Amino acid sequence: MLLFVGLGNPGSKYLDNRHNVGFMAVDEIVRCHNFLPERKKFQALVSEGKLNGEPILVLKPQTFMNESGRSVGEAMRFYKLSPEDVVVFYDELDLPFAKVKVKQGGGLAGHNGLKSIKAHIGENFHRVRIGIGHPGHRDKVTSHVLGDFAKSEWPEIEEVLDGIAREASWLAKRDGARFQTALAQRLTPQRPSTGTKKPAGAPSSPTDETKQKAAAPKPAASYSKKVPDGPMADMLRSLKTGDK
Repeated sequence: MLLFVGLGNPGSKYLDNRHNVGFMAVDEIVRCHNFLPERKKFQALVSEGKLNGEPILVLKPQTFMNESGRSVGEAMRFYKLSPEDVVVFYDELDLPFAKVKVKQGGGLAGHNGLKSIKAHIGENFHRVRIGIGHPGHRDKVTSHVLGDFAKSEWPEIEEVLDGIAREASWLAKRDGARFQTALAQRLTPQRPSTGTKKPAGAPSSPTDETKQKAAAPKPAASYSKKVPDGPMADMLRSLKTGDK
């Protein structure tokens, strides 16, 4: 079994905050893969399902961000899991907006939710870091993190959340590197190659006018050439054939 933990703050006040993107990510996994409806347990909202046959418990702590570890620790002990069985989805201030990186262990980057989880279960859990960008000055950090995504940001962040949900099976296989690669390919698909190279200096393609001329059918003759009749015609035919 794996424990997928989304970090955020409970309540409608925080629903669309950048700090709640962890909640958003696991909500999309639940929706995309038809997990069971949420119920309350372990001081959290939990939902159960499977990815590639692996049982997954999705957990959204309702203890507020700074106490997230209490809920995670309680669930982990109940199911006799290790930190390596825990995957935490959260907002990363020091990643560019809409970028996603995966790692295990390491620093906490000042994230209070991660600090709480480390205090309760240790640091060797897996992290899915979802970039929310930095406002540029530390005095603006709190308002940025606890502010809602801008209207212009929603299309891109929704695409990222959809990609995370659709590639989550790699996380269930405990292959974070493949998850990250598959997600990057989904978000930035490669253009197909034609397999041919044009010589240097050659035009990239014919102009539209040239294309149209080449493709256009030749116009049909507006008239047909008829052989004339009459005495003069007979004389011309006899001269042409050598008859006298």
